[in-house]
Amino acid sequence: MVTFGYVPVPGGQVHYAEQGTGPAVLLLHQTPRSLDEFRELLPVLADGHRVIAIDMPGFGNSTPLPRPQRIEDYARGAVAALAALGVEQTAILGHHTGGAVAIEIAAARPDQVTAVVLSSTPWADSAYRTSHAEGPGVDDAPRDPGGGHLVAWWEQRRPYYPPRATALLDRFVRDALAPDLDPREGHLACARYEMEHRIGSVRAPVLLLGADGDPFSLPALDPLARHLTAAESVRQAVIAGGTVALMEDRPGDVAAAVLPFLRRFAR
Repeated sequence: MVTFGYVPVPGGQVHYAEQGTGPAVLLLHQTPRSLDEFRELLPVLADGHRVIAIDMPGFGNSTPLPRPQRIEDYARGAVAALAALGVEQTAILGHHTGGAVAIEIAAARPDQVTAVVLSSTPWADSAYRTSHAEGPGVDDAPRDPGGGHLVAWWEQRRPYYPPRATALLDRFVRDALAPDLDPREGHLACARYEMEHRIGSVRAPVLLLGADGDPFSLPALDPLARHLTAAESVRQAVIAGGTVALMEDRPGDVAAAVLPFLRRFAR
């Protein structure tokens, strides 16, 4: 059974869901989603693990964050939530923005992070920062009293979701409407992050997980692998037919790639 709750962190509270017992695994979602992104995956990974999914600070039902936001802000909130839950060591799975946050946590807390799964994680170097400085190109529309921003968000995402993915897009729009959330801000946080200066401090073993239908992040697999110079090991897996909605659309395929890695390295 999944349990839900809130823990105090500096500046507010973090909303979390938890299931299972064993070595801890922290799940970090993409922008502008919430822990709902892991609704299907969490119980599968909970076979032999204590799996904790959070609404990162500023998202979902967690306390909003002031803008401009930074990856470091999300990472500090996640670390504080782990401390409040009594977790001393954890593996981390981060998807898209959550992958950038996972890199920051693993770099800042190498003794606390046992293994890292970077799923569809961007390579946020100087070129990325320049190209994304003015906006992400998705989740990017002015608020319209007639509701036109909802249609714009939907149409910006739809080409990168599975065909006829109405229910998945409904879940995305619901998360994008969280109180005091700007759906662009998490993307801009990635564009503010100097990943190339942090990734070399990741010491834990890493699994790079890609989706062949995700054109935003699939090209990042190779540069991420090249720059994980201190990682204990680096493995790669690409899920055929996966999209931006990889976690909720293909939980079985994700688990098949991730569970053997966690069983070997999470502790």
